[in-house]
Order: sequence, then C-alpha cells, then structure tokens
Amino acid sequence: MFIFMQLSLYNCESMAGFGRYRKPLNHMRKSLGVLLILISFFSAVRGQDNKSIILPSSFQTMDERWELSPETRKSSFRITAYKPVYVTAGRYSNNPNTRPVSENPAYSLPFRINYNNYEAKFQLSLKAKMAQGLFAGHGDLWIAYTQKAHWQIYNEKLSRPFRELNYEPEVILNFATKFPLLGFMGRMVGVSFVHQSNGRTLPLSRSWNRLIFHAGFERKNWQVIFRPWIRLKDAEDENPAISNYIGRGELIVVRNFKKHQLSLQTSHSLRTGNNSHGSLLASWVLVLHKNIKAQFQVADGYGETLMDYNHKQVTYGISLSLIEW
Repeated sequence: MFIFMQLSLYNCESMAGFGRYRKPLNHMRKSLGVLLILISFFSAVRGQDNKSIILPSSFQTMDERWELSPETRKSSFRITAYKPVYVTAGRYSNNPNTRPVSENPAYSLPFRINYNNYEAKFQLSLKAKMAQGLFAGHGDLWIAYTQKAHWQIYNEKLSRPFRELNYEPEVILNFATKFPLLGFMGRMVGVSFVHQSNGRTLPLSRSWNRLIFHAGFERKNWQVIFRPWIRLKDAEDENPAISNYIGRGELIVVRNFKKHQLSLQTSHSLRTGNNSHGSLLASWVLVLHKNIKAQFQVADGYGETLMDYNHKQVTYGISLSLIEW
C-alpha cells in the first residue's frame, strides 16, 4: 500500500512538471489523483481482516459511537471513528492568509507568501477506548487523534507545499448518562485534555492546550453537543489572543435523514465588542451510492487552521466523506 501511494505521488509530480508546458493539465485531473490516493488508503483500511479497526459506513447514534449502553459496549483497544473523516480536493477561500501574524511579534511573518485561493483539504480522526467501567461502572477513558491538512496542490509556483498541518491528540474521560432536558435526552458528559499544534518553527509555530468539557444530547435523529473549554497557560505564548478569535466553546448540532446528514459547528469567544469573534461551519453529507458519500462545506469566520487563528475568511469545499458525526 505504501509503495502504491509513493508511486502515485511521483506520478502526480510528473504530471505537474508537464503542466508547466501545457496549461492547463487540468485541476480536475490533479484533484482526481489526490482523491484516488486517499480513497485507496481508506479502502485498504476498511477491507482489513483486523477486527480491531472499526470504520462505520453509515450515520451513527451517540450511543453507538461512544458505546453508552450494554448493547453497544465493546472491548477496549479498538480503533473507532471520532470526528468526521473526509477528503476535499476542491476548497476555495475568498481571503487566503498570505502573511500569518500573531500578537507576539516573534511569531509574525515579515513577508507575504503567494498562496492560492484553491487547495486540497483532508481530515483524519480516530479514537480508542483504553479503559471502561470506571467510577462505579459509568466512566470510560479514551484517547483520540485528529489531523487536518491543507495542501496547496494547485500552486505550481510554490512547488505545491502543504500550507498547514494541525495535530490534535486528546485524552477523554466520558460518562454515560440518561436524563431528560427540554425534550432531549442527556446521553453523556465528560472532560478531555487537548493539545493542538501545527509542528512549525518560528515564526509560524502555533499551539495551545485546553481542558474541554462536553455534554451530549439526543432526540430522535437530532444530536447536540456542547463543548466549553478553558485554555491552559503556556510559558511562551505563540498566539496570545487565540481564545478571542477561535473561541471559548463550541456547539455542534447534527440532523440525520435517510441519505443525508446536516451539521452545524459554531464557536464564539463569549466576549463583546472588539473581542467578539467566532466561526461557523455548515456541512451537508449526501449518500450517492452505498458507501460513496459527497460532502458540501461552507465555513465563515476565524481559525480554520491554527495559523489562521486570527484571520477571517469564507471557504467553500466539495469532499468525499468517509466518516460523519
């Protein structure tokens, strides 16, 4: 599998070189190449005989995703879905962040980079249960990992670099609950320690640590998750005002239909005046045929990546969806 991916990447680079002489050797073909590489990887994972890897192909309830009842409880050390997993070959930004800056002068870029409006984007997100039945049988301990990548694959002048990679490991303590609230059923509460960084050096390094509290509610085909957080202080603050831009909490609302899923993910700084900022991400997933699902995303606001934490933009994307909420 690894050899196939390496050969595919080599072929993409070869086509890119030919494209310098014959424009356009078009974006559609390049997009298809990215999709084929990543689809082949996930298809191989899904087809493994190893039953410790569980990648669901349909929309799940909160109970199924988090194993909240005896009927859905499974053994530990199984890799399962966490946040959505998708591949976006065509993503457009109305305002690319060509000069990332921070309130800390040491972390501000002194010149501009000629980034394109178009790029590829993909997200991988998995979790595994480390221990179950804690605290009188109600608590489970999970570890999770989410990685988001923004790839300037259409930018020939910059040799198609990865513009930004964000890494987000978590340790999650989750409790199954069952209490009514405003017509919904409270299904889980918990807390997690989250580190997020982009792995860059000065002046583009960005990172922060948080304690995130969560509460999940369900009603028929509706799911609602509240996630307020507390930022933990860093000795060297690379992004001092990040909470005033990305926010101090988020709300996730999901509505499942037979062949559709609509979701809304919004965050806010919980401040007023000049510090009132946030973001909004709307997604529509449509089942096209069996496991083939398309996703349409629109985002508005700050913090699409850590490097963009204080940069406002509107983006549109069409994706192949592999895992949903």
